[in-house]
Amino acid sequence: MDDRQQGRPGGGGYGAQGGYGPQGAVGGGAEPPLPPGLDPRGPGARPPAQRGPGGPGRTKRRSRWRAVRWTVLALVLLLLGTGVGTYLWADSKLNQQDVLKDWPGRPKAGKGTNWLIVGSDSRNGLSDAQKQDLHTGSDDGKRSDSMMVLHIGDHGNTLMSIPRDSWVPIPAHLDTAGTGKTIPGTSSKINAAFNNGGGELLARTVEQNTGIHIDHYAEVGFAGFVGIVDAVGGVHMCIDKDIQDKDSGLNLKAGCQTLNGQQSLAFVRQRHQMADQDLGRMRNQQKFLSALAHQAATPGTLLDPFTLYPLIGSGLDTLIVDKDAGLTDLAGLFDAMRSVSSGDGKSLTVPIGNADYRTPTGESAVKWDPAKAKQVFDAIQNDTAVPDLK
Repeated sequence: MDDRQQGRPGGGGYGAQGGYGPQGAVGGGAEPPLPPGLDPRGPGARPPAQRGPGGPGRTKRRSRWRAVRWTVLALVLLLLGTGVGTYLWADSKLNQQDVLKDWPGRPKAGKGTNWLIVGSDSRNGLSDAQKQDLHTGSDDGKRSDSMMVLHIGDHGNTLMSIPRDSWVPIPAHLDTAGTGKTIPGTSSKINAAFNNGGGELLARTVEQNTGIHIDHYAEVGFAGFVGIVDAVGGVHMCIDKDIQDKDSGLNLKAGCQTLNGQQSLAFVRQRHQMADQDLGRMRNQQKFLSALAHQAATPGTLLDPFTLYPLIGSGLDTLIVDKDAGLTDLAGLFDAMRSVSSGDGKSLTVPIGNADYRTPTGESAVKWDPAKAKQVFDAIQNDTAVPDLK
């Protein structure tokens, strides 16, 4: 046998245990020291973890970091779930109606987006006690307390009020009493269009007399108006002089203050304190609605579910929109109103030619200035800069 078979010392062979001794002798059973840099677990293996003063601390920090990540992920999923749930719930509450219909000669869709916004004196949703407290009376049906066109475009947003006593041609329409008869066209105050044919006839009347294509429609009654204001915690307004109005029940001192829902409704309805009556009231309405939109769009409102849910619920309960309007469209409307209040847009009234026009029946009405009004209407329809007219 050779040296390896006999396991002789110094032969460099295997011993009885098949291994090298500590000094290279046979039968020791221990492995010889490996060359420097060679890992016994094989090439590419990671070196064993070093146990030192920082080892356990790093492990704890990793555990805490994993917990933080899972917590953040859970919160994000919760917020997303809440947001989606809120959206679906709010979207289901929208009262969509087929208000904007095509008719022969209807203006073609222009540039930008045009909203027809109507404040209705509908008492739907109000109890008898609320009607008394709000000084609304108890009339059935509904008339427009205010109407505005909001243009959202590339050349700035424009909020244009239309006097409800504007003397205009009203197109022929079906009798809303369900008789099937057609009511012939006539000239009357534009408020009669809303009173006799609701939003559909009003929208057509506005389109016919302005040449502006209406893309969306929004209508809110007394109850919804009060509910929205109270849901956002009131609206901050600066009043330039004392107001005391018996008809609306308004009693305010001059100065900056926060108006609740009841006070706000009275403020936008009162006109007897104004030298120009209905025209002065429209200026107050524009000022107030811009302030309301600004308040409703603040992060404190949108990120607080205890404010946001009542706001959505109060607003949508009595809000009527066209069948194509959704929550994202309403968000765009509020954002545009907010931009107008912040100075990025323009507020105006249809140019007036005669504020005391005497109708054939002897009533006082408002007559537009045809030339100046056309300049404003064309600018809105074509999304060009609205001229400053004196």
